[in-house]
Amino acid sequence: RRSSDLEDGPMAVAGDALLNAVLLAAALSLLALGAWRLWRLFWGRRSGSSEAQEREAASMPRMKRRDFTLQQLREFGGGALADGGQGSRHLQEAPASNGMAPAQARILLAVNGKVFDVTKGRKFYGPEGPYGIFAGRDASRGLATFCLDKEALRDEYDDLSDLNAVQMESVREWEMQFKEKYDYVGRLLKPGEEPAEYTDEEDSKDHTKQD
Repeated sequence: RRSSDLEDGPMAVAGDALLNAVLLAAALSLLALGAWRLWRLFWGRRSGSSEAQEREAASMPRMKRRDFTLQQLREFGGGALADGGQGSRHLQEAPASNGMAPAQARILLAVNGKVFDVTKGRKFYGPEGPYGIFAGRDASRGLATFCLDKEALRDEYDDLSDLNAVQMESVREWEMQFKEKYDYVGRLLKPGEEPAEYTDEEDSKDHTKQD
């Protein structure tokens, strides 16, 4: 009877608790190991892909100066286009209209009527980047209103006339930041506006100023 009391008493309870704690620790360790392996598998691939894309962007020649309509700008969405507004994306294989590189090789966006080549910032403006919604689009309204939804995009030319003074100042500040960090390519054309014809000398001078 004394032996039975010991088996059912505090020592038995403590033993069960210890066993449960060991099993729980082992289970948590296995879960952590599995999560770590998944993290390495997923983010390791993304990191390697991002580095390869950045090297590709760095090796690409600068675009020649040119102006863009909204439709032409959308050719440079970093390899993704919205498919009927459902939110999913697919690669665009058609060559860009300037004949220099496939459209998916470049990412352009417009801010305050200026078009910038943000290809080297693909991890931000590429299809999987946090600002990918602005690729190939006029990002002015979205940046001014801190909106990353499709409601900030316009399929027609956006003159921003309904923005208040604070929002317009924000647009101008964003424009200056893009000028400092990315290559300025040309202007975003208003409806009916003709593109300018830039000479090689003008193009070279503009790139020299940015360097």
